[in-house]
Amino acid sequence: MTPSQSEPLLTMQGIFKAFSGTLALKDASLVVQAGEVHALIGQNGAGKSTLLKILTGAYRKDSGSIHFDGREVHFRTPLEAQNGGIATIYQEVNLVLKRSVSENILLGREPRRFGLIDWKEMHRQAEEVLQSMGLALDVRRDLGEYSIATQQMVAIARAISQKAKLVVMDEPTSSLDESEVETLFSVIRKLKSENVAVIFVSHYLDELYAISDRITVMRDGRTVHTGPIQDIGKFELVAKMLGREIDEMERQGRTGFVTLKSTVKEEILTVEQLKRAPRLQNVHLSVRKGEILGVAGLLGSGRTETARVLFGADPADQGTIRWKNQPSKVRSPQGAIRLGMGFCSEDRKQEGIIPHLSVRENLTLALLPRIAKAGIIDSKAQQKIVDKFISRLGIKCSSPEQPIRELSGGNQQKVLLARWLCMNPDLLILDEPTRGIDVGAKAEIQQLISDLAEDGLGVLMISSELEELTEGCHRVVVLRDGETVAELHGEDLSEKHIMHAMAGAEGAQHAGQ
Repeated sequence: MTPSQSEPLLTMQGIFKAFSGTLALKDASLVVQAGEVHALIGQNGAGKSTLLKILTGAYRKDSGSIHFDGREVHFRTPLEAQNGGIATIYQEVNLVLKRSVSENILLGREPRRFGLIDWKEMHRQAEEVLQSMGLALDVRRDLGEYSIATQQMVAIARAISQKAKLVVMDEPTSSLDESEVETLFSVIRKLKSENVAVIFVSHYLDELYAISDRITVMRDGRTVHTGPIQDIGKFELVAKMLGREIDEMERQGRTGFVTLKSTVKEEILTVEQLKRAPRLQNVHLSVRKGEILGVAGLLGSGRTETARVLFGADPADQGTIRWKNQPSKVRSPQGAIRLGMGFCSEDRKQEGIIPHLSVRENLTLALLPRIAKAGIIDSKAQQKIVDKFISRLGIKCSSPEQPIRELSGGNQQKVLLARWLCMNPDLLILDEPTRGIDVGAKAEIQQLISDLAEDGLGVLMISSELEELTEGCHRVVVLRDGETVAELHGEDLSEKHIMHAMAGAEGAQHAGQ
């Protein structure tokens, strides 16, 4: 049985999924028509990946129904989904780079003659499918000899050769330049003309509007909007992603959870025309002593990439960075630390804490070279510093020797803040400092950041929470598609204006530019 003209190709309804008792999907839904490009969008934790993994057989749903191509399906593995007509193109190419292009396109489906692989026929079939996409490649060469963009095209060619009826593309443009994106879009349009449906996951709004027919927005594990993409403006789309009502935005003012001093002080850090392919295109910002500078932007806007370049974790391709009015080329985190920077990463568990070490060991990790003599740590100096910052930041632990993994998220974050504060930095870069922390601990950390700024510390704070930015920062710069598109302060610093800048909507405020 095949779907009728009016019947959707894919219908996912009432999908629930929990991990260790925590709901990741709550009555989520997704409906895709044959031959349409359907955008799927949402912030981190919205549930997009979980929903797609259930569709493609990587996860099992707890409840709900999936109908595909006119029948109810229960894919138990990605291979079952693939054989059922669903192909997935991942952000990271999942092909075999040491094998030829033709081997990758026909992997597991190699034509055979007398029990042996018919190489001539395999190369012919691979060339045929690539030519149908407008691509001319030497299919005998190893895939790894080609660019990431070409590897993406080969992954799509593989999907086409499988006669897929639905192709899922997860952030396919994240590593592509403009010309490569247009080539990809040409291929997507060809798939559409052949009645193949595409689920297109991306955080680039301009791309979504350029290629998509309809859009589904997810937030907190739920589907919050589905409809034709041309029927929803960028500002309204961002509002739905962030859980804001437009009427509320119109009324919203700035109340402030902290008292901010507005005295202008000298600049610590100045960044101009910062570029790093493929994400950062033209970032400019500055941070003054005693100031909290907020950095806003949707996922994929380049916020974390900017922080990593500033801290020396990744090199810049171009741009000027000045530290205390002197040209600076930070080539490593060690160099950034020597200058006087600290950096609390967004991923506290993977890049922050060392779970099996104690609070004491985690807190003084960056300080060890300063308190060691001839390779031996001065334990008295270390203990004095640990006691000081446990008291100053109100870190709740049974003792400094308690493993940090046993602390709450809020107290783990305080230990990470203390790790850098004990270095007496001039600038502290905070990437999502209150993510995954309960309300009480969040308020404590927000107040702590404000107090540190009042004591003269410069703070660059990345946050996805608009309230945190509008109420806790002196200024906010907004990034979109790797560029600084707005700088907001004073009366212009509001959730409404930040969202307009994120969306690239008409009337966005570019105060200070």
